[in-house]
Amino acid sequence: MRFLYLLISLSILIIQINGFAVNNYAMINDICTIRDRMRSTQLNLIKGEQTMPSRFEMEVDLPPKNSGLVAQISCEPVMNVPSRLVEVRYKLPFGLDVAPQGGLAVCTKENSGVSSNGNQEKPGDVLRYTSYFSMGLPRGDGLLSQGGAFAGALSWQCNLFDVLKAKAWQQVIDALTSNTKERTDEVVLIFERALPASN
Repeated sequence: MRFLYLLISLSILIIQINGFAVNNYAMINDICTIRDRMRSTQLNLIKGEQTMPSRFEMEVDLPPKNSGLVAQISCEPVMNVPSRLVEVRYKLPFGLDVAPQGGLAVCTKENSGVSSNGNQEKPGDVLRYTSYFSMGLPRGDGLLSQGGAFAGALSWQCNLFDVLKAKAWQQVIDALTSNTKERTDEVVLIFERALPASN
C-alpha cells in the first residue's frame, strides 16, 4: 500500500515537473522570438534601412539675420524614396541652378558658392521652400511693430514661399529674386533630399 502511494506520488511529481518544464519551454520560446525580432530591428538600423516619413516638421529662422521671426514648416515628402529636409542659407548675391522637372523644382547643378550654415544643395534635390519678400504690415511684438501696424505703414516682410503651390514657374523665379540686398542680407532655401540607399 505504501509502495502504491509512493508510486502515485512520484507520478504526480513527474507530471508537475514535466508541466513546469513545458510551461518554461513555451515562455523561453516566446522570449527567444521577441529577442530575435529585436535583433532583426537592430540589424536593420545598423544596415541603415530607412522608413518613409509621413510628414516633415521643421522650424526656420526667417531673414534677415536677427529678425527674431521663425516659420514653422509642416509638409509631406514628394519623393518616393526615404528623404529629409535640408536648410541652405546664402549671403547675397547668390546663385542657384534649378529647373522644372515633372512639376517640381529640381536642382541640376551644385552651387560653387559657400553657404553660411555649411549645407549645400546637390543635383537631384527638390526645392520645397524659399524665403521671399512682399509688402505687408510689420510683424513682431515690439512697440514699433505695433505702432506701424496701427498706422498702416507697409514695408517689406519676409515669408516662406511654398514652391509646390506655385501655379507657374515665373512665380518661383519671382520669389527667389525678391531676396535682394535692399531687403535682406541672406536667402533661405529648403530642399528635400533623398537619403543614401542602404547596402
